[in-house]
Amino acid sequence: MRSVAAIVGALLFLAVAGPLLAPHDPTAINIPGRLSPPTSEYLLGTDILGRDILSRLLYGARWSLGLAFLISLIGLCAGTLIGLLAALGGKLTDWAAMRATDTFLAFPDLVAAVVIAGLLGSGTWSLIFALSVTGWMRYARVARGIGLSLRTRGYVIQAKLAGLNHWSVARWHYLPWLLPTLTVVWTGMFARAILGISALGFLGFGVQPPMPEWGTMLLDARIHLRSTPLQMIWPGLAVVISVLVINLAGDILRDTVATEGDHA
Repeated sequence: MRSVAAIVGALLFLAVAGPLLAPHDPTAINIPGRLSPPTSEYLLGTDILGRDILSRLLYGARWSLGLAFLISLIGLCAGTLIGLLAALGGKLTDWAAMRATDTFLAFPDLVAAVVIAGLLGSGTWSLIFALSVTGWMRYARVARGIGLSLRTRGYVIQAKLAGLNHWSVARWHYLPWLLPTLTVVWTGMFARAILGISALGFLGFGVQPPMPEWGTMLLDARIHLRSTPLQMIWPGLAVVISVLVINLAGDILRDTVATEGDHA
């Protein structure tokens, strides 16, 4: 658990403190120095407008990692709420919630997000909305499944007989069992959100220029892939490394939860 928290904390620290570590203004244009290779002044080189790639990567972490954290957190809260409604409500509530979940799951996440972002137009809020709407379903299914398994437990039945309402039962008897598993799901969805943000940015639906974001950096660099491939390699590596590290944290957390479950 500590290693997982350290990994996620390091990425979030990069998202918050990245601008403080940047050696240059990420939006400063330097036409004479455009497409520069790595130098002592520009450690990762410059882009088509002469902007420092390292500074843009560090500033871009705020958007790529920060927005991914926010989107995955929105999905966690919304999906858990819907799953608990399905588990605690009656048959009609359960049926309606699960049919809505299955409907959203029938469409690939990225395709649905692209359609929604395309309808709403380019921009940060459209990006957040599109990826949040398409990212809650797995939480809902997990929360509902665990909730249904807990409904017949003796302590849950006793709590209901004691007069506790649904929300009190959910808070004290469901959430302690849900949170470890949902946290494992969240790490995977955090990584998927990074990929989604980068994909939408590469397609032109994400954070708009001149603000740096890893997906938009890939979009800007694509036309110079053959002449200066490093422009595209650096933001691509940032996305890949972040996703791999978060998935590794998720694997560690999953094994920890499984071990604690066996001991319990």
